[in-house]
Amino acid sequence: MLVQKVLIVGAGIGGLGLAALLGQRGVAVTVVEKRSDATVLGVGINQPANSLRALRAIGVLDDCLRIGYAHTGNTFYDWHGDLIVDCPSHLGGPDVPANCAISRAQLKDLLLTAAEEAHSKIRYGVEVEHIADNGDQVLVRTSDGAQEFYDLVVGFDGARSGIRDYVVGTPVSPAFSGYGVWRKTMPRAASVANTQLFQGDRTKAGVIPLSDDSMYLFVVTPEPGNPHHRPEDFGALLSERLAGYTGLIGELRESITDSDGIVYSPLSELLLPAPWNRGRVVVLGDAAHLCAPHLTQGAGMALEDAIVLADELAEQPDIATALSDLMIRRHDRVKLVHDASHAILVGEMAVDAAGLPDAIVHMRETLPGQTEAVDRILNQPF
Repeated sequence: MLVQKVLIVGAGIGGLGLAALLGQRGVAVTVVEKRSDATVLGVGINQPANSLRALRAIGVLDDCLRIGYAHTGNTFYDWHGDLIVDCPSHLGGPDVPANCAISRAQLKDLLLTAAEEAHSKIRYGVEVEHIADNGDQVLVRTSDGAQEFYDLVVGFDGARSGIRDYVVGTPVSPAFSGYGVWRKTMPRAASVANTQLFQGDRTKAGVIPLSDDSMYLFVVTPEPGNPHHRPEDFGALLSERLAGYTGLIGELRESITDSDGIVYSPLSELLLPAPWNRGRVVVLGDAAHLCAPHLTQGAGMALEDAIVLADELAEQPDIATALSDLMIRRHDRVKLVHDASHAILVGEMAVDAAGLPDAIVHMRETLPGQTEAVDRILNQPF
């Protein structure tokens, strides 16, 4: 193994996954997280087959499948609940199902347990204040007063990454897409056994089963100017944005009586050019590539990053080669997901009520083939 001591910045899905992988290989891992505890923001998360294979490598797949809800494919409807087209997934195989959705908190708990069982140390309420890379090691000073040398520093510190600013040499921020997503966990409707997507008037709604008892609703909407919405207004705003939906989504809209449990997030995008490292400091996950959620690949890409980095550190003769090969294996695959997710987002948001009949014809003609093409690529080894 090229490294004996590694600092991971960020205790999210990718950071904890890497902490578990490296710890299992005997590396002394420290994870620093600026949040004061392990609290998770978010609702549910769908894990496609490539992500499930990464979870298997970490050792938590069986627990994920036991806790979550395995399902296959997407079914598309219009905003009144009339069927457009069914798109069976071409992900998965004998080893893993096509998808397994799980609450974000439960997935993070599984990865946190794996990291801790691999003897990784997690320090909450801690931020990186200074980095000095001398070529052989990286000296890091943190906000709790600690100052230590590491063989490698990995920034899994998300969309607002501070480590990214160090790597790039100047502050870099994701670009707001013009859209936002609303999410809420709800009791699972008996009819929801896979991902169901509903095309509306410049909006899209969807439901994904999380367990026998729960599912999560998500709604993508135009949010011009990236407005700040007050959490106490989320219920009224979400209901307003679902006006016009009937059928299942209309019924769910009627059940939203307050703002409890609703999460709103602006959708921003970022794809750093290669390389994603500066010397012995590298950024991965959302810190390097942030995409729209339309292929449900955000966590999957972060976990793939972790798997590939751990493998390269075990196989290559030096850090420079390991990080160079990381880019060879990751950049084009991540770009495919980033670009495809953006295209889906923009295409769906361009459909208005008047254009919906033509859009339905187009969706029936193109979605099955597009789904198969992307799935077959993502089902390949990473």
